Amino acid sequence: MTKTDIVKKISLITDFTKKESSEIVERVFDVVKSTLGAGEDIKIAGFGNFEVKEKAARRGRNPQTGEIIEISPRRVLTFKPSQVLKKSLNEV
Repeated sequence: MTKTDIVKKISLITDFTKKESSEIVERVFDVVKSTLGAGEDIKIAGFGNFEVKEKAARRGRNPQTGEIIEISPRRVLTFKPSQVLKKSLNEV
């Protein structure tokens, strides 16, 4: 499913036009991106948790050359689905 598909579904089940639905979707995504970018977690009841985790620098190996390389520290995004979402996926 793409962002366009989400916009179409929202406009079909509400009285919003596609343009209004698109603006809503964009604003929601902007809030999610800025919140995660600030390092804050997002918890959506009945859906799941988005968490930003800090990964420390570490040594790794280039599998093609065998050369030891330094992997820089970084932030990664993880998603853990709620029990409600897991249950709904398995009922289908």
